[in-house]
Parts: sequence; C-alpha cells; structure tokens
Amino acid sequence: MSVEYFYGSPDAYLERIGDGARNLAPAGFPYRVLKRGFDMVAALGGLLLLLPLLPFIVLLIKLETPGPILFRQRRVGRLGRLFDCYKFRSMVVDAEERKTVLAELNEATGAAFKIKDDPRITTVGRFLRRSSLDEFPQLLNVLRGDMAVIGPRPQIPGEVDEYTPAQARRLLVTPGLTCLWQVSGRSHIDFDTWMELDQEYVRTRGLRTDLHILLRTLPAVIERKGAY
Repeated sequence: MSVEYFYGSPDAYLERIGDGARNLAPAGFPYRVLKRGFDMVAALGGLLLLLPLLPFIVLLIKLETPGPILFRQRRVGRLGRLFDCYKFRSMVVDAEERKTVLAELNEATGAAFKIKDDPRITTVGRFLRRSSLDEFPQLLNVLRGDMAVIGPRPQIPGEVDEYTPAQARRLLVTPGLTCLWQVSGRSHIDFDTWMELDQEYVRTRGLRTDLHILLRTLPAVIERKGAY
C-alpha cells in the first residue's frame, strides 16, 4: 500500500521548510531505539490497563447518541505523512458538517479550531475529553508507529495548510499523545505559543526532555487545565 504525504513527498516537505531541518536535535540510534521501545511497552501497558473501561465507554457513547463508537480523522504526521488518527467519538455524528456554521464562534487563534462550549460535543464526550479518555484509541496509532507517546499533537491537513515554513518544522518529528503544549495549558495557550513550544521540542528533544514531559503529563491530565 502506497504512503500518502501532505506535501507530496518528504523531499517536498524538506524543501518547504528550507534550513529548518538544521534545528532538529540529533537523534542518535540509542535514543531512537529506546524511544520506540518505550512507546511499544507504554502503548501495550496502557491498552491492558484501560481495557476494563472499554465496555462502559462503548455503552455510554451508544446510549447517548446514535453513530459509530470511534471517530477516525486524517492527520499529518512526520515529514507530512498522512495517517488515520483514532479517538472515541465525543461529538454528534454530523460534527464536521456543522463546523462551517460555527466558524464565527471559533475562539482559537491561527490554524486551529476551538470552542470552549462547543454545542457539537455530547455530555459523555465532554467527560471523555476532560479526562483524556477520548484519546485512548490512539494507543493503537502508537503501536502502528504513526504516533509516539511524546511528540507534537497531530493536526488535520486543513490546519497544516496554513503553517508558515517555521511552524511546519514541528513535522520533523513523530507526533505524540502528549507534548509541551499538552502539559502547559492546552487550549489556554494561543496558537503561536503552541507552535513555539513544539519547535522547542524539535530543537531539544532527547531522553531528558521526554522524561520531563512524561512526568508533567499525569498532573496535567488530573488538573484538566485547558481540556475541552
């Protein structure tokens, strides 16, 4: 099966960001192996740990609104590679169609779309989002190698299309479940600061940086700051 890229090819992406690749922190073989090994263990462990909750989540979603349990959306990964990102459905089925109508209510800046009291989010969906349980299926993306545990959050093609060359540098690394933006306030942070945090990760990534983000993730999830 052929691999699709948002920019056409990895070479086209590197041409777009110009000298941006020079800002990528060296990722030696030991770091890459350790990171991938950790991703596999963490994803499998997370799936086993959260598996008992699966029947309850499925039941709650099905009881509240008709439609699929999972929400699948095309996202842009490392070097512009396109992949299907999975989440538990937290919105009504026709949420994407309603997005155009709600465009004037968008509270986010830059290439992002966020409404704090989004009318498309279901009651169960709001709980799943605030507890981050909606992202549970993305552990499958981690196992497949589309994502890592730690890395910039993946965005949709329409938002990536608005990136400046500097902002596009965040695609030099594999997207992740948690990142500097995630542990620093999420939706409370404006778009430009979000992009700067991701570029900082690209420049400084390594075992120390990953451990720093990992240790801050659980408190951030419990605090729920900026989660909606």
